[in-house]
Amino acid sequence: MRKVLALRRNSRLKPNPSDYLLKMRGGIEIGKTRLIAAIIAASVFVIDMITKAVITHTFVLGESMEVINGFFDIVYVINRGAAFSILNNAGMLGTLILIGASVVALGILIYLIGQSKILLTTVALSLIAGGAAGNLVDRVRLGFVVDFLDLHVGRLHWPAFNAADSAITVGVVLAVYAFYIKKQS
Repeated sequence: MRKVLALRRNSRLKPNPSDYLLKMRGGIEIGKTRLIAAIIAASVFVIDMITKAVITHTFVLGESMEVINGFFDIVYVINRGAAFSILNNAGMLGTLILIGASVVALGILIYLIGQSKILLTTVALSLIAGGAAGNLVDRVRLGFVVDFLDLHVGRLHWPAFNAADSAITVGVVLAVYAFYIKKQS
């Protein structure tokens, strides 16, 4: 036994701490990439929830505040639909469809994050997942999503959006870029 322990002490095959950075129930090891993904998604989710809470507690529905004259306002609006208010007037059935689609999308994103071997892709998918989770919680809890960022040029307004939507957009752009880089190499 002493010989085995002496061999082990002198061995160059020391365990790498990152190999078992975080071990969860069920024996699933979470490496650095998955840990980064979890931190990014959770950060997006928390930022989204906090910003929406600030808006709903300081603004009255429909209220706006000019930030940059003729370009950017903070508003408090609700969106019962999806992006660009698609399904906005679909009632409870539309809400249930959007909740179901969000749950399926989150499941797919989590699977893809687990399969990802490229850090940029992992970051992109994590941004999308965090944003999707933020909007999903709003939809389940409230039946709608709180939007508060209003970009416009004069009277031409882009649909109002929130922090989750911003993270989803950045994530999609990064995912397309990562795919383009992978395709080029």
